[in-house]
Amino acid sequence: MKTTSIDGNLLKIMLESAALMLEENKEEVNSLNVFPVPDGDTGTNMLLTIKSALKQGLQVDENNASKVALAASQGSLMGARGNSGVILSQLFRGLASGIGENEKIDSRIMAEALKRAADTAYKAVMKPTEGTILTVARECGERAMEIYDLHEDLADLMEEVIKHGNDVLKKTPDMLPVLKQAGVVDAGGKGLIYIFLGALQALKGETVVTVPRIDKISPIKEAPKRREYIETDDIKFGYCTEFMINTINGDAESFRDELAIFGDSLLVVGGEGLIKVHVHTNNPGQVLEKALLIGELSDIKIDNMRYQHEEVLLKDELNLIRDNPEVGQNIEKTIEKQKYSVIAISVGEGIDRLFKDLNVDVLVPGGQTMNPSTEDIISAIDKTNGDHVIILPNNSNIILAAQQAKTLSDRSIIVIPTKTIPQGIAALLAMDPEKDPEYNVDIMSEAIKNVITGQVTFAVRDTEFNGTEISKGDIIGLSDKDILSAGTDINEVSKKLIDKLMDEDKSIITLMYGDDISEETANELADLLTESYPDIDIEVIHGGQPLYYYIFAIE
Repeated sequence: MKTTSIDGNLLKIMLESAALMLEENKEEVNSLNVFPVPDGDTGTNMLLTIKSALKQGLQVDENNASKVALAASQGSLMGARGNSGVILSQLFRGLASGIGENEKIDSRIMAEALKRAADTAYKAVMKPTEGTILTVARECGERAMEIYDLHEDLADLMEEVIKHGNDVLKKTPDMLPVLKQAGVVDAGGKGLIYIFLGALQALKGETVVTVPRIDKISPIKEAPKRREYIETDDIKFGYCTEFMINTINGDAESFRDELAIFGDSLLVVGGEGLIKVHVHTNNPGQVLEKALLIGELSDIKIDNMRYQHEEVLLKDELNLIRDNPEVGQNIEKTIEKQKYSVIAISVGEGIDRLFKDLNVDVLVPGGQTMNPSTEDIISAIDKTNGDHVIILPNNSNIILAAQQAKTLSDRSIIVIPTKTIPQGIAALLAMDPEKDPEYNVDIMSEAIKNVITGQVTFAVRDTEFNGTEISKGDIIGLSDKDILSAGTDINEVSKKLIDKLMDEDKSIITLMYGDDISEETANELADLLTESYPDIDIEVIHGGQPLYYYIFAIE
């Protein structure tokens, strides 16, 4: 039976089928990491992003493909995690734009939407790299435009698009040398193919999904949230107001400008039929009246933040003290009004303490295996009240989500593109809270160039890198994008790594040891380093980070 059009209900089924297909193959996508390290999370990030898209898409009551696509786009935008998730959210955004106001999708509209999806994703990335998910998406969109008039049946069209996409995916190692060296194809591209395959199953009627439901997809354990204590008298706008607008006349950007006078923490995303609004205000009624002028409202949620914050925080603190009596004296204190607020993505109790000692206002749990979403970062921004908010991603895979949060916030946001914990620390040490933002951007950006990061972990698969044979379970030492040492002894591999990173200009080595290393073992390594570098200051800190035995900062 031919499928010549996709309505809103079928699009929902395609979304869930795509999410289920990705869930089933998530670990395979995760394993396609360039480095054989235990932090492959592309599949996880893409799954969490598409789950957010599905959740929002299922809330649309109308059998209208345009509105389902718009809602899914908004959901993916807020739920995007990691670079792959942010790019996927931009693909959803372009797809919705390409569908436009069409209530049903035929082959031509599908082809145009796939093409627009790739174009939008390319524009969202500052320096697009070929041999990645972007290439696969672009080639799929171009192929769809070439052949859509030959395939009235959408299942036939998608089969041809996927076949071409798979051929391109196989060529990604020829486009990106690091993929060839690692013996893998691009993980994001592979994840996108699985998403397309799941959607194809729905088009062919082969999916088990008949009534789409978000709870069919297994929840993924996320990092615990931290709630900061805020003096409620300092909350300027007391009502957190959220709602959706179904509109045919509304423009998200114009409406955002109109709402700016009513409060802060303003977030308006969407357009072309569906707009999601979040604002902190003292006059939620006036905000809702303004919204009613452009459309019908749904999913209205208004919370008194002064009452809610005190109640939730009290419950959290009581539970924390009950479960962990030793931390009863360490409840986080007031965030005072200030020129700057700083948000840092952190992982590990010791690293958390270090950032707090350096006056970081809000810590966002994250790191190698669980990247925070765009919405997590926006929530962190909402907890601050500095005139300028500095975000330190401290992971190359979180920078895009931080930048996306910046574009969605009405606050003065500065993203310093720190790729490692040592870079984040170096940036903080360089920051001058008395200086203007331009000065601090320059000085912090310069500081991260002057610190070298080394990391020691274990290989999760057999591989060969730069002529070195590495077996699964071997200890490996990394810096930037290179594996510089390998072996079976943690401290020996660590020492070899440091030896390759040191030069005559270096004067300090900071050694942060992780959860799987004892203080005694860390001190033994410090003694080895002292013997080799007697004139170098060596500092040992308990980082408590998972997966990575050591993180080194060399300055």
